[in-house]
Amino acid sequence: MVDHCAVEVGGVRLAYRVAGSPDAPPLVLLHAVGEGAADWERVMPAFARHWRVYALDLRGHGRSDWPGEYSLELMRDDVLGFLDALALDRVDLIGHSMGGVVAYLLASEQPERVARLILEDAPLPLPRERIVPTRPDGELAFDWDMVLAVRRQIDDPDPAWLDRLGGITARSLVIGGGPRSHIPADRTAELARRIPGCRSETIPAGHLIHAAEPDAFTETALAFLRTPSSVAGPPFS
Repeated sequence: MVDHCAVEVGGVRLAYRVAGSPDAPPLVLLHAVGEGAADWERVMPAFARHWRVYALDLRGHGRSDWPGEYSLELMRDDVLGFLDALALDRVDLIGHSMGGVVAYLLASEQPERVARLILEDAPLPLPRERIVPTRPDGELAFDWDMVLAVRRQIDDPDPAWLDRLGGITARSLVIGGGPRSHIPADRTAELARRIPGCRSETIPAGHLIHAAEPDAFTETALAFLRTPSSVAGPPFS
């Protein structure tokens, strides 16, 4: 059963979905730009068998507030405030695309808050060609101003973000989408290389891995999450 809830963090209402036993360890899911908590619907039940799963609508998305002020750092701080509000001291964290950026910013800012980290086809914080997105027609389930603000940061990130990846202490896994993804494989590999002890895996499903291949994604993620932290080994092939 999935419950729909909300909490106020720094004056911003954050909506979220939660499933799983209240006694289970916490797992937080962060979506891509323009998506929301509902994006995890197909994979959430598999995680909820083992974790208390929290899927957020980040600011500017879905049922959360659209405050008009947007940055990836503000989203990071929202998630940290969410953890504080729910008294979640240390969590496992999965972030897809933009949510992956928010996740690694959080894990580098307060490394003690993240036990295990999975980055699903997340962009490496290095400059890339700027392409101004075109607003879709009709009513949107997200704030278009948020899209423009976030894309500017992803296209031209703070140079400090790259160096701060080295401060992540969470046991980490990067999952790339293979040649069908718009994120180049060499950048995915470099992201994994920059995070100490990070492992890497490829699921050739394109950028929307957990949507296109939910079974492969959950199998890969669960194998990683359920392996004791004390077990070491070489990166996945």
